[in-house]
Amino acid sequence: MPFLDWVNKAQVQRVAAEVPYHLLQFQSVHGDPTAQNLLIQGDNLLALKALLPFYRGQVKCIYIDPPYNTQSAFEHYDDKLEHSQWLSMMQPRLVLLRELLATNGSIWVSIDDNEVHYLKVLMDECFGRQSFVTNVIWEKADSPRNSARQFSSDHDHVLVYSKVPSWTPIKLARTEETDSIYTNPDDDERGPWLPGDPYANKPYSRGLYSVTGPTGRSFSPPPGRYWRISEEKLRELDAEGRIWWGPTGGARPSIKRYLSEVSDLVPRTLWKKDTVGSNRTSKNEMRALFPDESSFGTPKPERLIQRVFNIATNPDDLVLDSFLGSGTTAAVAHKMGRRYIGIEMGEHARTHCIPRLQKVIAGEQGGISVAAGWQGGGGFRFHTLGDPIFDSDGGIHPAVRFAPLAAYLWHFETGEPARQAFDSPKLGVHSGTAYYLLYNGILGDRRPHSGNVLTPQVLAYLDSVFPHDGQRVVYGETTRLGEARLREAGITFRQIPYDIKAR
Repeated sequence: MPFLDWVNKAQVQRVAAEVPYHLLQFQSVHGDPTAQNLLIQGDNLLALKALLPFYRGQVKCIYIDPPYNTQSAFEHYDDKLEHSQWLSMMQPRLVLLRELLATNGSIWVSIDDNEVHYLKVLMDECFGRQSFVTNVIWEKADSPRNSARQFSSDHDHVLVYSKVPSWTPIKLARTEETDSIYTNPDDDERGPWLPGDPYANKPYSRGLYSVTGPTGRSFSPPPGRYWRISEEKLRELDAEGRIWWGPTGGARPSIKRYLSEVSDLVPRTLWKKDTVGSNRTSKNEMRALFPDESSFGTPKPERLIQRVFNIATNPDDLVLDSFLGSGTTAAVAHKMGRRYIGIEMGEHARTHCIPRLQKVIAGEQGGISVAAGWQGGGGFRFHTLGDPIFDSDGGIHPAVRFAPLAAYLWHFETGEPARQAFDSPKLGVHSGTAYYLLYNGILGDRRPHSGNVLTPQVLAYLDSVFPHDGQRVVYGETTRLGEARLREAGITFRQIPYDIKAR
């Protein structure tokens, strides 16, 4: 497979692994305080790394709309990045997004002609070429731009990749428009139908024969083609009234395809503006939400994101957008009953995203609200990026409490996201090994160093209150047990912070 190369690529490929883990700092809750939805303000590279211990392999659908590198300037984004800088910005973020994506998940990336072909090769490297699903063409323009120097651009791209090649999309529900081509000119009791092509392009051993219609006219396949069913099957269908010979009985036979027997629709790759909206649609949506402000530079219409979620998710699935922009992805996810995480670096996380989601909670009726039957409700929590886990000297930052450190250690040791509550020194059991953390006074002040030291007394306490019949890994400040006693107890001791930094 060919690879894309650019200045500093070798260094960039190490960035994702070297990004420090940060804490998420809670700021406020909006609406239902039990809601699991998150809005995070901060550098999305740091935020994605901070999410990894909690959400690795849990995100069903990722939709991102990164800067297009169009060599122009927007009010809220610096979209004028030199090409290699743009690739260097995207590569580590795609690596972290891949880690967050569920095995049965998919990632959708909006982009235009400036970078789409480079992005395709970059995503082939990150996700594997075999995981490429399709390139959706979105008709974004309502009318031509006659001021264009060469061509008036009518479309953008949405590159779709899956976590594994076996991923399959959810079929789309049928609509009145898609069903309108079915008719019932002969009052068939089975209902409306569509005449199907009777011919097969590939050779079919029983597909070469002549058949006589109701008027006595004989029909044979054209040269190089075949009937798609055998003569016996055609006669059987004809006896059941499932063959159409035209209004007078003298036309070639067609096999009826009944509306009642067809399934939902396989998604197509051309998304027309009449179905999913255009740039003008999205700008009108933003004007309705923020009438006193200038239009956000590059919003996407809510119907476009709704189409993505209809194909890639079910209700209550987790979706993520790490280039949240004006908040469209989060707003659509909220209305469609999906859990969501939105990340936005700029100040408009507060000036646009929070107010927009507050309007959604209040039941605003723009965008897809009517189609989705949205009446309001739900909630989200707003976080910023807090301190890094480790300070500049390699020690654990004083702001780090027990539960966040426990979550990171669980993820480091097991590779699994931290789903459990961490309120005791025993973090859990994975593949037969139990993991413990002695930190931040979890055992109470009556023990040495607030319980951060593994002493014979602490071990006896763990054995009685948090027993485990098997191997154990214990993290702590230090241990007063010798190697022989640790081996006897089946304990591997890891010292904080050194054994964490080394990993």
